Amino acid sequence: MSKLSTTKICVKSPAKINLHLEIIGKREDGYHELAMIMQNIDLSDYMEFENNQIGEIKLMSDSKDLSLNDDNLIIKAANYIKDLSKNKELGANIFLKKNIPIGAGLAGGSSNAAATLIGLNKLWDLDLDYDTILLLSAKLGSDVPFFVEGGCQFCFGRGEILEKYNSQFEYGVILLKNPKISVSTKDTYKKYSHKFCPKYFAETEKINNIRNDLRINGFNDPKLSEQRIKVKNDLQVIVEKENESVKKALYLLSNLQCCFTHSMSGSGPTCFALFKDINIATQVFEQNHKMFNNNGFEAWVCKSINSGITFL
Repeated sequence: MSKLSTTKICVKSPAKINLHLEIIGKREDGYHELAMIMQNIDLSDYMEFENNQIGEIKLMSDSKDLSLNDDNLIIKAANYIKDLSKNKELGANIFLKKNIPIGAGLAGGSSNAAATLIGLNKLWDLDLDYDTILLLSAKLGSDVPFFVEGGCQFCFGRGEILEKYNSQFEYGVILLKNPKISVSTKDTYKKYSHKFCPKYFAETEKINNIRNDLRINGFNDPKLSEQRIKVKNDLQVIVEKENESVKKALYLLSNLQCCFTHSMSGSGPTCFALFKDINIATQVFEQNHKMFNNNGFEAWVCKSINSGITFL
């Protein structure tokens, strides 16, 4: 095995929230045609990648609730990029420090998969370009490509068609999640599809119209005064109906002072409220933290960020 220039690297792997999630219809490939705006936030996992001399991928984590086997997207991502390298001798010890809750609608697993592709590309001196990393990421899941560059982006198709959305604001964010509840993204999409998408959908003109409308009228950066704006999340109608904790979280967030919008993120059950900046969000968080806990919620305060996976 040739000597690699890097022996150990550390990567920050952030969560995301959805500022828009619209399901246009069901596709013949089994996925759904989506129109989304995704935004990274600075609630992050941390990952360490270290070369080993045994040609194996070994994953460790401080989370006891996480599978460390081949079904983990981190292992899948590592095997994809190793197969592409055609070098069977490459190996890595990967340690994941988990801060993003699991099954929460914050795409922690997708973020970790993207971090693995980017991290191992550097660790193993592969010099794969952005487009190659993006193609690999799309094989791993619909949310994974977004994290390669991250920030704030329109995400079309099944999530792999990306366009930068130049939001100039760093919003303050409060997140609420009942720690006893997790939601299966796959099951939620299946339920939505059964109820609202009985047939396959392939009207190119309608898809383009929805994309253009979102580009023009999507999550417009408000003047952030007294203006309230609404976040669209088509999955919320399914999860909120089945999950009392989501109803309660949305109610609590909607009544917070200075909150200019609130919604469920992704397939839930995490819900969020947005504020003009991190200082206002922190002040509101401190005033209400006890109330959140008394209602059975874990709570976080953070801010939007303009990047995805970053090296430390």
